[in-house]
Amino acid sequence: MNAPGASTAKRSTRAAAAPAPDTLTPADRYQELFVAVQSGRVFADSKTFVDCAPRAEPEAILAAYRAQCGEPGFDLAAFVQANFELVEPAPSDYVSVPGQPIAAHIADLWPVLTRHPQVHPPRSSLLQLPHPYVVPGGRFRELYYWDSYFTLLGLSGEHHRPLVRGMVENFAFLIDTHGHVPNGTRSYYLGRSQPPVFALMVELAQQQGAVDAIDFLPQLRREHAWWMAGSEGLAPGDASRRVVRLAGGALLNRYWDERDTPREESWIEDVATAQACDREPALIYRDIRAACESGWDFSTRWMREPPPPGDVQPCAHVRAATAASLASLCTTDILPVDLNAFLHQLECTLATLSGQAGDAAAAQAYSQQAEARRDAIGECFWDPQQGAFFDHDWRRGVRRSCLTAASVVPLFVGLATAAQAEALAETVSQRLLAHGGLSTTECGSDQQWDRPNGWAALQWMAVRGLADYGHEALSRTIARRWLATVAALYEREGKLVEKYALRRVERDDTAGGAGGEYPLQDGFGWTNGVTAALLAEHPQHTAHGCVAHAAAPQHR
Repeated sequence: MNAPGASTAKRSTRAAAAPAPDTLTPADRYQELFVAVQSGRVFADSKTFVDCAPRAEPEAILAAYRAQCGEPGFDLAAFVQANFELVEPAPSDYVSVPGQPIAAHIADLWPVLTRHPQVHPPRSSLLQLPHPYVVPGGRFRELYYWDSYFTLLGLSGEHHRPLVRGMVENFAFLIDTHGHVPNGTRSYYLGRSQPPVFALMVELAQQQGAVDAIDFLPQLRREHAWWMAGSEGLAPGDASRRVVRLAGGALLNRYWDERDTPREESWIEDVATAQACDREPALIYRDIRAACESGWDFSTRWMREPPPPGDVQPCAHVRAATAASLASLCTTDILPVDLNAFLHQLECTLATLSGQAGDAAAAQAYSQQAEARRDAIGECFWDPQQGAFFDHDWRRGVRRSCLTAASVVPLFVGLATAAQAEALAETVSQRLLAHGGLSTTECGSDQQWDRPNGWAALQWMAVRGLADYGHEALSRTIARRWLATVAALYEREGKLVEKYALRRVERDDTAGGAGGEYPLQDGFGWTNGVTAALLAEHPQHTAHGCVAHAAAPQHR
């Protein structure tokens, strides 16, 4: 193990010596060519073009387009094909092996999902990294922020330590280089981050013997400063970027994005959303992007809630609507309970590491921030009548009405009281527990982060959080139901997927989740990581005996 500070010095030297990063996005670089390709639907998936690698200098390609586009018979699709290399999923001979147990299948997938920076295509939107990393799979061919924490749960054992260490070093490099961890390692993701779980990654990697947490204190401090930018001198009732000061003086955080334009990877979809509503386009684009920073893209969680009549149960107004519109997103009006819980955990980590580094003043300052945030979370998010944490609409000054699985994050990071945990366990059991695991929300819609879908990350945080507060029976129930859901689809289709429908599945049915902007993706990083960790914790579960009945190619 390196001496504290040794790897930090190496990272700082490397970041200082590296050339300035190219942060131009495809829309910045290709301008009207970008608009023509996306609006003309040259590719079925808007993400395809922004992931392409140019075959020549981008400036030359744009100049050629401007010279040729007005000519009779100009073929845009042929021009794109001639000037860009379509980055196809990585070729692989790997298929699930009929008769292979699920744990062995996951173990075989790690090298398939591992990418090596030395083969990054030049001049593309892909951000450079120093070390190999694991991608989620499918259309997600780059490193993603919060996904990676849950992926790392499955990379245990000494033989995985170099990969774990490299993953953590990559995130430190991103903070050194860009000042924060972007949503994913593409230039078009640089305007936003994702739930701040780098401190959790460092803690996990230290537990696995891969790193010394104190080596990453500078990056943890810088990430916290990035999330808190604009807080100095912020008046009560005002907001600046990701920080909001409530009328009573409490300082909390929201999701945001530096840009207020259509997402480049979903350009045509965002333009259509803006055209279908009467809001200022920049406002809806910002709320769409902020919802993406949350990792919950998309959900009724971020949509405008009309004041429900007194005799209507919470969320009845959205349960009745099967097509929740993104035009009603108000993400930047919402203070999310999970974001603030993660930042509380980051502040506690910073206090501890600062103390270990001998910086007593910083340790005290971070401790005071964590304590103030804990008090504000209890005041703003906790509903004692319903026994759960709810998001807070800071513009309206009211708690949101829809119960979501984000309510378990205060347990996961250890900031809830024992009484709150007791009440929340009962609420989760009564209102969020489903046949296949923990429901994402109590509200049903056609958005992928709503009932009936379930996600691996939320299952893990519920399982661990409930167990840490002594609610072992409910924790085991969620874990066992989730494992059964994952195993059932693996047995039928020979793969693990991004999300699952948490309902009773018939013989020839599928448990794969639905909804959202793109087809169901398989691979799949965080499902693999959480499933591997839960299998290790439940050695008697029937999922261990589950085998693939048919071979299925894995999409990269």
